[in-house]
Amino acid sequence: MKTLLLLSLLTSMMSVHAAGSGLAYVSSEKDHAITLVDLQTLAVVGSIPTCRRPRHLQRLPGDRQLMVACSESGRADIIDLATRRSVGSMPLGDDPELFDVSPDGRTAYVSAEDDGALNVFDLVARRQRASVPLAKEPEGVKVSADGRRIYVTSEVANMVHVVDAATLQVLRNIPVGKRPRRFAFNADGSELWVTNELGSSVSIVSTAGLTVLATVDFALKGLRADDITPVGMVLSRDGRTMYVGLGRANHVAFVDVASRRVTQQVLVGKRAWGLGLNRDGSRLFVVNGLSDDMTVVDTAAAKALKTVPVGRVPHTVVIDD
Repeated sequence: MKTLLLLSLLTSMMSVHAAGSGLAYVSSEKDHAITLVDLQTLAVVGSIPTCRRPRHLQRLPGDRQLMVACSESGRADIIDLATRRSVGSMPLGDDPELFDVSPDGRTAYVSAEDDGALNVFDLVARRQRASVPLAKEPEGVKVSADGRRIYVTSEVANMVHVVDAATLQVLRNIPVGKRPRRFAFNADGSELWVTNELGSSVSIVSTAGLTVLATVDFALKGLRADDITPVGMVLSRDGRTMYVGLGRANHVAFVDVASRRVTQQVLVGKRAWGLGLNRDGSRLFVVNGLSDDMTVVDTAAAKALKTVPVGRVPHTVVIDD
């Protein structure tokens, strides 16, 4: 019985893999569209019109759909990956930017920068359910793997808010570096990495103790610390390396997770911002917000392979292979 269950699970996983569109989806803030890039040819093959100023993109759990937050429209657009068309929308309040979705796919947690709050939306009923007051200018949002906690950065207060998903109460406020932006977990979820855009660093937070364990500082020859502005991050598939986009420094840093040391720095486009990985982790996709392109990096060689134009002011990339 266990063997049959395992075979069924493997078959299901293979089916999910086979269902991939073989595309990278890149939100373009100024074009009000999502640019489509073929992952094999690394050529632009189309675009999907969407609401105004699309920013953060995320695939919804269990469905072949993307959710995109549009700041100027104050709503989310839901994109069907099979038809490449919008199949619905949901109001998100004023100027939504970043969000994360609960593991069951029923709840979206959206940072409301102007309101200083974390807004909670029911994705089934497509309406707002609650709002959690936070410090000024919340931005990054990350839900724990078990769905029990939501982590939110406050750019002005230089802290991470820890919110209980059941009670929507703030459990802890953790001081980190200057202007914290985005999050990534390590492989087992014991560490939460936080980029500090104006601190030229990453803070590493213990998810058990809710304290800062360490700080990784970035430096590049010929650049001042103020020119190094880390924002986007993604963990390698083997969990050994954290890739960090260094913003205006126009590089991506490879950080060894165990030693917390920078091992490689790869030159990419202008303002390296959003990051994504393909399924086997062999290619890193770096969205460059000021050069209007995306750099594809060979992770084994730590070398840029190609730069692809992806629309005006690209923000986020989602890889669907």
